[in-house]
Amino acid sequence: MKKIAGEEFPAARLSSPPCMLDELREDGTPLVDPEQARDVAHWRKAERERLIKARCSLDAQYRADQTLVIARKLEEILAASGVTAPAVSVYWPIRGEPDLRPWMHTLSQAGVRVALPVAVALAQPLIFREWRPNARLARGLWKIPYPADGELIVPRVVIAPVVGFDHACYRLGYGGGFFDRTLAQLKPKPLTIGVGYPGAELRTIFPQPHDIPMDWVVTGSGTLQFQC
Repeated sequence: MKKIAGEEFPAARLSSPPCMLDELREDGTPLVDPEQARDVAHWRKAERERLIKARCSLDAQYRADQTLVIARKLEEILAASGVTAPAVSVYWPIRGEPDLRPWMHTLSQAGVRVALPVAVALAQPLIFREWRPNARLARGLWKIPYPADGELIVPRVVIAPVVGFDHACYRLGYGGGFFDRTLAQLKPKPLTIGVGYPGAELRTIFPQPHDIPMDWVVTGSGTLQFQC
């Protein structure tokens, strides 16, 4: 462990070097120190639990106010993105996440194709099913709803809730690796936007070779909106 600013962190780099060229084997695959990876995994688990507990304890009105600002910022990003006729993946909120379901209705009414991600199995990429207002819902892994009859689509924009995030736009999620696996195989690469509350900000998540940064991280605070 390393002490930084009075706090203990794993003995790992604060961020990965560009392209991680010094962390590659001769065949080009990432070289990961097992002890470092274990320290980072333990730290992330503790931070994940702390951040989710803090998020769930936020006042309901505060979360609602933050979500309204987030929705406005998302509209601005989409308008300026240059993505034509976008299919937008949002998410079904759980555990105190910003509730963008009203915004999903607004998008759908404006003619935008809206999708929800579906985790079909552990250690597998997500799929995306088209959502419409009043769609019949089924429940997948962890009983998260998804459109039971929705057409499979490939989103041009992926909006993902964050448990934590850093200024390099790396996202701390729930630990299953679903979004990283998905973004690694989606073609063309979608515009990716992480959303959360200001309290989710971390100095670093100690990114590992499998982590893929977001293009944007948006919170309800005007001082925390990053484009990477």
